Amino acid sequence: MTTDTSAGANSWLEHARTKLGAMALGPKAEQIGRVEEAGDGIALISGLRDVRLDELLRFHKGQFGFAQVLERDLIGCVLLDDVEGVEAGDTVRGTGEVVRVPTGSALLGRVVDPLGRPLDAKGPVVTDMLEPIERPAPEIIDRDLVIQPVQTGVVVIDALFALGRGQRELIIGDRAIGKTTIAIDAIINQKTSDIVCVYVAVGQKSSSVRRAIDTIHGLGAPERCIIVVAGAASSPGLQWIAPFAGFTMAEYFRDRSQHALIVIDDLTKHAATHREIALLTRQSPGREAYPSDVFHVHARLLERAAKLSKEKGGGSLTALPIAETDAGNLSAYIPTNLISITDGQIVLDTKLFHEGRKPAVDVGTSVSRVGGKTQAHALREAAETLRLDYAQFVELEMFTRFGGMPDTRVRHQLTRGERIRAMLDQPQHAPLRLADEVALVLAVQSGMLDALPLPIVVAFRRGLGDAIDRGAPDAVRLIQKTGTLDDKLKQSLRDALRRYAETLAPPDEKVHAP
Repeated sequence: MTTDTSAGANSWLEHARTKLGAMALGPKAEQIGRVEEAGDGIALISGLRDVRLDELLRFHKGQFGFAQVLERDLIGCVLLDDVEGVEAGDTVRGTGEVVRVPTGSALLGRVVDPLGRPLDAKGPVVTDMLEPIERPAPEIIDRDLVIQPVQTGVVVIDALFALGRGQRELIIGDRAIGKTTIAIDAIINQKTSDIVCVYVAVGQKSSSVRRAIDTIHGLGAPERCIIVVAGAASSPGLQWIAPFAGFTMAEYFRDRSQHALIVIDDLTKHAATHREIALLTRQSPGREAYPSDVFHVHARLLERAAKLSKEKGGGSLTALPIAETDAGNLSAYIPTNLISITDGQIVLDTKLFHEGRKPAVDVGTSVSRVGGKTQAHALREAAETLRLDYAQFVELEMFTRFGGMPDTRVRHQLTRGERIRAMLDQPQHAPLRLADEVALVLAVQSGMLDALPLPIVVAFRRGLGDAIDRGAPDAVRLIQKTGTLDDKLKQSLRDALRRYAETLAPPDEKVHAP
């Protein structure tokens, strides 16, 4: 990925220069500052007493930065580009502007940096719409209830921790155990929905970003996605503004009565960048050396996700921020901050991952504080007791490991629990339709899979979609269209599932027919 510096690529710079040209039409007093120190993506500037917080500053050689810290004698400026060209003694001028990024449908299908400059060799992004990266969150009176579902295609999430349009759900866990995979699967699953997706990579390795881009392009609908990249090699300034720029790009669709999903991968690295900038600009460190405003930074960012009222168009912006833990420590500073800001968390467990359980979601500690209010009605009915049944199975399994012969009732619960666990396992980048999820949960909870050996459950899942399309097409269409299922069509779906299970069951076993 290379930055396109052709004409029109730096639209935000052109906007700033246009404003500066208009300001220079008549004589006007101008304050000129001077760089006192520069290095590590930061410049300390003196002499600009009228500069405002977050104001865009222009350096002598054409570089730009924004004012992050205002003190009596010095301004802490975060550089956005060409860090090497800024030296002590250079002159600096205020622009009166803030950092803006391009917005609009011209960004769909593109890979850009946080300033809207192309990274995909497809030429400049042609749009005349520029919006500030910092925008106020919608007022409470302008918001509506979160009651419409966002289907991720991941059974364990859609069945147990349903997400709603306008919700903020944190995905958290140790490194390299599938956090990004869940988020990418959610993006892939919007291939047939009306949701526009924005993926923001903050401080990620180039190989990881390339893998995510290739997956979205290969399996999803890239023409309805925007990918914003501020990789590990990018300047701290670009990494810091990346989540805010991504939200501004996504809000364009929300504010026009459309629906958007944004993934921030990840906010732990963003917090580390914020800490780095704060220490370099001589702000006082607090807990774990983070500045005390890091909570406010992430709170004002994630509060921008919302479901708007009908009077405001009814659009929605759903946020899936990702955070990394060390050794599963959820009580660390940044994880506790993000958990308190968001509407729930999907917690991934390292032990489950190494046991081969993928996605490695810890059902006991994960939660969605919106949950059933947004869940599709057909799936909610099918999964009504699923979480309780699974929790009881986990406890029973733990006790029976110590030996002893369980009675018939306990053996039945263990058998059912093993099938539930097998159902919740899912290959990566293979999201399921809502109808497939309903059918799978219904088959397990009805006991149809109790007669099948565990290895056969995988084969059952693999051919499930074709089986219900043939055996209960009307039920599939109704679920996909409305998310509901009446009693008559539910029975036809049960019959189709029973017939399909019988084709896989051993000759001496009988499939339970509810």
